[in-house]
Amino acid sequence: MTVPIIKDISAKDIASEPIRAGFGRGLKKAGELDARVVAACADLTDSTKIADFAKAFPDRYIEIGVAEQNLVTVGSGLAAMGKIPFVSSYAAFEPGRCWEQIRTTICLNNRPVKLIGSHAGLYTGADGATHQMLEDLALMRVLPNMVVLAPGDSVEAEKATLAMAKDRRPNYMRVTREATPIFTTADTPFEIGTAYVLEEGEDVTVIATGTMTYQALLTVDMLYKHGIDVEVVHVPTIKPLDADTILKSVQKTKHVVTVEEAQINGGLGGAIAELLGEHYPVPIKRMGMHDHFGESGTPEELLDYFGLTAKDIVKTVQTLLAKG
Repeated sequence: MTVPIIKDISAKDIASEPIRAGFGRGLKKAGELDARVVAACADLTDSTKIADFAKAFPDRYIEIGVAEQNLVTVGSGLAAMGKIPFVSSYAAFEPGRCWEQIRTTICLNNRPVKLIGSHAGLYTGADGATHQMLEDLALMRVLPNMVVLAPGDSVEAEKATLAMAKDRRPNYMRVTREATPIFTTADTPFEIGTAYVLEEGEDVTVIATGTMTYQALLTVDMLYKHGIDVEVVHVPTIKPLDADTILKSVQKTKHVVTVEEAQINGGLGGAIAELLGEHYPVPIKRMGMHDHFGESGTPEELLDYFGLTAKDIVKTVQTLLAKG
């Protein structure tokens, strides 16, 4: 059964917004709902959209400065004292610079710190390889106790933030810098640990996460014109993975393409390959970053350069199905 999304997914005037903006709105709402919610940032309040919370609740905000390792350890201490801390920086620095502190002070102690990795993926654009964090999903998925989230748009990010505030585990959520299309609605459900069938099909399952789910949705009509009936499964929670929904879809279609704006080694593609390898081996093709750093350019240029547009997904599906 599919869940509600916008009707005209290919409209040229589709609304767009940075996913980080949804996080900012969600955090302020979470603060209004629960006085235990606090926040800290590494001198990037405007960029990570934590600024609205800081202005609304100055007594519940801590400016750490450019010290990401200290940032996450302070978050762990706040959680130990009964607070619900959200800590944010660029994903290249959190988790990139402070992974060991996340591992030891947060995950080992199972502290419910909410880590926000902003400016993740190719939508970081012209800042280039140093800031286009593409390894975060793999880094965080391997950590015991850690929940890993990659919302598809700003509307879903707002819902995810509110859900994180209620979750008792360590959480990591990646969000984008540049605007991305909004394909979910206020009525689209979100629950940590749940994957969603957005389009039903019979021939192939395209499993996508984050910004790539929009590209996957664009392929539905494109592939239908070629006689291919595609099922699109959106996976906003990479860990814990919704094995039941994914396996049910794959058992029907017998073919899988995964799409992510991150390294396929250890990311969504790795997670799906592990699941299918153990429970239901079928032909699979993983799309994403293939052991390559990013480049400088507009998001559109980068998606085209690295073969992550809807047209690239169509070609990959056709090639996979041609092999039987």
